[in-house]
Amino acid sequence: MITLIQTSTVGSGGAASIEFTGIPQEAKDLLLLLSLRNSVDSSSGTLAFNTGGSYTRMRFFGNGSTEDSDTSAIDIQANTSVSTANTFSNTEVCVRNYSDAQAKHYSVNSVNENNATLAIQAFIAGRWSETAAITSLELTPTSGDFVEHSTASLYSIS
Repeated sequence: MITLIQTSTVGSGGAASIEFTGIPQEAKDLLLLLSLRNSVDSSSGTLAFNTGGSYTRMRFFGNGSTEDSDTSAIDIQANTSVSTANTFSNTEVCVRNYSDAQAKHYSVNSVNENNATLAIQAFIAGRWSETAAITSLELTPTSGDFVEHSTASLYSIS
């Protein structure tokens, strides 16, 4: 069963981050759905569990003209100030066994929406090596702010 835990929608003036705290521990997995836009020309941001820790990942990335893969922390895509007007990125993050006392595995499917040559798509599979239960999530843009109407919805999956 999929149950909505909380939705956060950015109001006028924007937000420097979006955070979920006090995540209930009754379910097995977490699902985070994002629709984001950044106030500046920077398409990336980060997602942190419990404000940090050690992340390992494999990312497959393409932007319409180049592609690459790498390993590092969790990043998310957000439409930018130069993306097609009034469009938002779409991202899905799934975290397995988020309350178990073991490392957590996650997957990310993220895409910018843009009616131009440059549109970014990223697929990530990763592992958070901490064994603590995930009780909070924080999304932070690399620079700028998330703009009004950016939305994050957190669900539990039992």
